[in-house]
Amino acid sequence: MAGWTFLSNHAHILILLCRDKDLRMRDIAERVDITERAVQRIIHDLVEEGYVAVTKEGRRNHYEPNLQATLRHPLEAGVTIGQFLNGVAPDCDAVLDKAAVG
Repeated sequence: MAGWTFLSNHAHILILLCRDKDLRMRDIAERVDITERAVQRIIHDLVEEGYVAVTKEGRRNHYEPNLQATLRHPLEAGVTIGQFLNGVAPDCDAVLDKAAVG
């Protein structure tokens, strides 16, 4: 594989959390091919900016993408997380309800 991809690790993690809201950080790290510490930092970023909500369920975390949040860069101004996920990962449970993505 080339040394770059079109999507950032933040986007990769968001897609994974959309597909499986109960993934462990270890599993995310393995799939994205980054360290668990990097996953922790990225999830912290996503939570702090309101893109993902996290709740504790027993010993596991449950992640819920905020489909109404908008992308940060001016080039994508007004595009919601739901619209983004619908475009790049239409198999996500979070975007099956088209009404929720705008």
